[in-house]
Amino acid sequence: MAAGLGRRFGGLKQIEPVGPSEEILLEYSVFDALLAGFERVVFVVSGKTEEPLRELIQARIGGICPVDYVQQQLLPLPPGVNMPASRSKPWGTAHAVLSCARHVRSRFAVINADDFYGRGSFLTLGTFMGNLEDRQAVLDIGMVGFPLENTLTEHGSVARGVCALDQDGYLLEVRERTKIERHADSVGYVDALGRWTPIPPGSLASLNMWGFPPLFFQHLEEGFRDFLVAGDPELAEREFFLPEFVNQLLLQSKARVRVLPTQETWFGVTYRDDLPRARQRIGDLIKAGVYPRSLWGV
Repeated sequence: MAAGLGRRFGGLKQIEPVGPSEEILLEYSVFDALLAGFERVVFVVSGKTEEPLRELIQARIGGICPVDYVQQQLLPLPPGVNMPASRSKPWGTAHAVLSCARHVRSRFAVINADDFYGRGSFLTLGTFMGNLEDRQAVLDIGMVGFPLENTLTEHGSVARGVCALDQDGYLLEVRERTKIERHADSVGYVDALGRWTPIPPGSLASLNMWGFPPLFFQHLEEGFRDFLVAGDPELAEREFFLPEFVNQLLLQSKARVRVLPTQETWFGVTYRDDLPRARQRIGDLIKAGVYPRSLWGV
């Protein structure tokens, strides 16, 4: 997913170089995904991100695996639904995935463009998806869970899906929390009333790294239609979030989600001040032999 406008970053963070050969963060995710057995890439873009993204990476990745670009757009909407006149921002991450429905016919993974997940995360998700059964009654979904403490930045608050699991490692719920920060020795968030609320140590976070069967698109289409016709007066601002929709499927017993823990340490470019750390971490991984200095040898 690479359609975001980077409001907190102050620009198109998806195309900021972090590698020594001007690689962007997303290229390292693609590199790891291909090593883990994934075979093609669909970039969800906006009108503002498509052209610069194509110019940067098409020559590098286009000759290695099939690549498609899909624009996430406000229109069209289902028949009988009118878009609020003041709506300008995209419909959210679940809608971004729905935008790919005509381009994906097999099991697929979803990631953010501005997050570094680590090769181990892709290998874990790839193994899970290779053993998935495409059941009709209850969808089998995988979600990579990161230790929440490993997903923070020193330069501001973050939004994360905080997970609750059952004793067998399946997801009970993922609750989207914004304004998550570290205060002294604890991690917590500021709630809607402005209160500091600690999050239990050892909690796992979702960073929108999912594995879905193709039947998921059918549920997404129905869910987006319900989201739009709910008569919500705040529809001009609300977003159709992927974690919230998965929660709905769980509550309706239409899906089960296997949480796949990883000890990989997140880094990304939520804020412009995150760039030096991201470049340093990529440099460290190159020195350790995880990545070549020129990622694609060009």
